Amino acid sequence: MRKVLAFACILCIDLFIVYTLDLGGTLLKSRTKNLDYNLLRQWVESVLRCTLLYTGSVFFKDATDPLIKRWIIVHCFISSVYETGRSNLFGNYRLDKFNTWLVGSVAAALACLFWEITLPDTNGDAKGKETKQKARVLFMRVIRLYRPDYILLCGAFVFLALAVLCEMFIPLYTGEVIDILGSKYQWDNFRLAIFLMALFSLGSSFSAGCRGGLFMCAINSFTCRVKVNLFGSLVKQDIGFFETIKTGDIGSRLSTDTTLMGRAVALNVNVLLRTMIKTVGMLYLMVSLSWKLTLLMLMETPLTGLLQNIYDTHYQRLSKEVQDSMARANETAGEAVSGIRTVKSFRAELREADRYDVCLMDTHNRKTRRDTVRAIYLLVRRMTEVGMKVAMLYYGRLFIQYGQMSTGNLVSFILYQSDLGDNIRTLIYIFGDMLNSVSAAGKVFEYLDRKPEVSADGNLQPSVLKGHVSFKDLIFSYPKRPDHNVLKNFSLELKPGQMTALVGMSGGGKSTCVSLLERFYQPQHGQILLDGQPLQNYQHNYLHSKIAMVGQEPVLFSGTVRENIAYGLPGCTMEKIKEAARKANADVFISKLENGYDTDVGERGCLLSGGQKQRIAIARALIRDPQVLILDEVTSSLDTESEQMVQQTLASCPTQTLLVIAHRLKTIERADQIVLIDGGEVVEQGTHKELMDRKGSYYKLRERIFNDPDQEKENGTQ
Repeated sequence: MRKVLAFACILCIDLFIVYTLDLGGTLLKSRTKNLDYNLLRQWVESVLRCTLLYTGSVFFKDATDPLIKRWIIVHCFISSVYETGRSNLFGNYRLDKFNTWLVGSVAAALACLFWEITLPDTNGDAKGKETKQKARVLFMRVIRLYRPDYILLCGAFVFLALAVLCEMFIPLYTGEVIDILGSKYQWDNFRLAIFLMALFSLGSSFSAGCRGGLFMCAINSFTCRVKVNLFGSLVKQDIGFFETIKTGDIGSRLSTDTTLMGRAVALNVNVLLRTMIKTVGMLYLMVSLSWKLTLLMLMETPLTGLLQNIYDTHYQRLSKEVQDSMARANETAGEAVSGIRTVKSFRAELREADRYDVCLMDTHNRKTRRDTVRAIYLLVRRMTEVGMKVAMLYYGRLFIQYGQMSTGNLVSFILYQSDLGDNIRTLIYIFGDMLNSVSAAGKVFEYLDRKPEVSADGNLQPSVLKGHVSFKDLIFSYPKRPDHNVLKNFSLELKPGQMTALVGMSGGGKSTCVSLLERFYQPQHGQILLDGQPLQNYQHNYLHSKIAMVGQEPVLFSGTVRENIAYGLPGCTMEKIKEAARKANADVFISKLENGYDTDVGERGCLLSGGQKQRIAIARALIRDPQVLILDEVTSSLDTESEQMVQQTLASCPTQTLLVIAHRLKTIERADQIVLIDGGEVVEQGTHKELMDRKGSYYKLRERIFNDPDQEKENGTQ
C-alpha cells in the first residue's frame, strides 16, 4: 500500500513538473512551429523530469523500489521517443501535454508490469530473488537458442508492427465515414476515407498473414532443433538417470515442454508485442477523441485485472487437477491394454472397466468444477463490460449534445474500447502463459545441462586389444539405493581365450558385474581394467565395438531383420549380416520368412518367437567380432541344434574373452573357470571338477537350483 501511495505521489509531482515546464515555455514564447525545436525541447524536458524524479526518489524509502525506478525512466522518455518516431513518419508534430502525458504513463506502466511479472527483479526473500533471476536467465537462454531463426523473427516483427498500425486506423476512418455521411456529403472526402479504409484493411490482412507464417516457421524450426538436442542429450545419459526418471517425464519434455519453449519467444512475444502496441496506439487515439471517456473506460481495468487474477488462481489449480485425473485414467487404460493377457486369464475385464469408469467419473467431476468457475467468471466479466458500455453510451450522448464530440468519433471510440478490453485481458493472460513457458524451458535446460555420471570422454583406441579384464576391489551401489552395496570389495580376472561362468542366487551381483563391464554405471570405489587400462580411458564407440552383450530377454527394434542385425553399424554389407546370422543359426529361419532379411519384426520383435529373437540378438553381437563377449543365459530359449551351433561358433574364437551367466549345468561345465558370487563377493572360484571336489557352496548350490533334464535322465538310469 505504501508503494502505491509513493507511486501516486510521483505521478502528481510529475504532472506538476510537466505543466510547470510547459507554462515556462509559453511565458518565454518558446512555442514555435519549428518541428526540430519542439522535439529538442521535449527531449530536454524528459531529461529534466527524469533527473528530478529519480533524484527525489532517493530520499523516499518507499520510492526506491526497482519497479518504480524503471517506471520513472520509461515514463519520462517514452513520449519523446514516440513523438520523434511519429514526426519522422508523418511529419505533423502536435504537442498535447495532457494527452501525451496520460498515454505515456499508461504505456510505461504496462511495459514495467510486463517486465516485473515475466522477468521480475523486485525485493523479496532470497528464494524469491533466486527464482526471479532464474526466470530471466532462462528467458534469455531461450532467445539465444533462436539465433538461427533471427532473420525469420525480425521479418515477423516488422510485419507485426505494420499489421498493428493498419489495424489501429481502421476504426478511426470508420468514424470519419459516418461523420461524412451524417453531415454535408462530399464525394472527395468520402472516397478518400473509403480508400484509406480498404488500404489499411488490405495491409493489415497481408501483414498479419506474413507475420503468422514467419512466426510459425521460426517456432517449427526452433522446436525441431531443441527436440533433436534434447534427445541427443538424453541418450548420452547414464543408465542410472533412466532408472530415477519416469518415461512419462521424458516424453513430456520432448513433446510438451519443447513446444512451450518455442511459444515463449515466438508466439507469446508475438501476441504480447502486438497487444501492447495496439493498446498504446489505441489509448493515444482514444485520448485524442475524448480524454474524459478514456478515463471512464480505464476505471474498468483494475476490476478486470482483479477478476482475472482470482479466476486464473482457481482455474489453473482446477486445470492441474483435471490433467492429473486424466493422466490417472490414461494410466489405468494403458495398464489394462498392456497386460490384456493377464486380465483375460484372470477374468478381470469387468474389474478393469469399473476402474476406468471410476477414473473417468473423477475426471468428469473435476472438469465440471473447473468449467463452473469459468462460467461464473465469464458471467461477471460480461456484466462488467455491459455496465461499462451503458455508461459510455450515456456519457457519449451527453458529449454529443454539448458538442464535445461527433457521432463518428463516438463510434470510433466504442470500436477502440471493445478491442482495448480484449487487449487488456490478453495482456493479463499472456503474462501467466509466458511464466509457464519459462518454467517449461527450465525443465528442458535441466536435461540439456545434465552431465552423465558415467563419463564418455576417453580417447584410447589401441589397434590391438587382447581382452584381458580385471575387476579390482569394486564397491558399488545403485543410484536408487545408495545405502546398499551390491558389490563389496569385488575382484575378478577374465583372461583372453577363456570362458568364465558367473553363478549364484538371484541378487548376488552377477548382472551388476555385467552392467559395470558395459559401462552402464560407475563404481563408487575400485576400477575395472581392460588390458591394464581403466575402462573410462577408452573411446566410447571403440569400447562398445570390442565388448558386446546378449541378454536373456533381447530387445529388438521396429524395423527389418537386416536392420536389427546391423544395428549401430551403418554401411554394413549384406554378406557380413548373413555370415553373422549363419553363426547364430538364424539364417535358416530368416530365409523362410515372407520377405527374408527385409521382414519387419514388429514392435520390440513381437512378430518373432523368443528363440528367433535370441538368435537375431546373438547375430547382432557376433557381427561386431567383439574381443569380449557377454552372454546372459542366451541359450535358454534355443533348441539343441541352435545351441550346439552357437557353442561351436564361440569355440572357433580361441582368443576371445567370454563371460557367461548361466543356470544350465551343461553350459557351466564347459567353463574354464566358474565364479560363485553371493552377497556381492566372490565365494568360490575354480573349474567344475575342482568345485565339486571341495563340496562347498557351489556343490550345495548345484544340488539346489541347477536343473538339467539330460543330467536328471542320466542320474535316473544309473
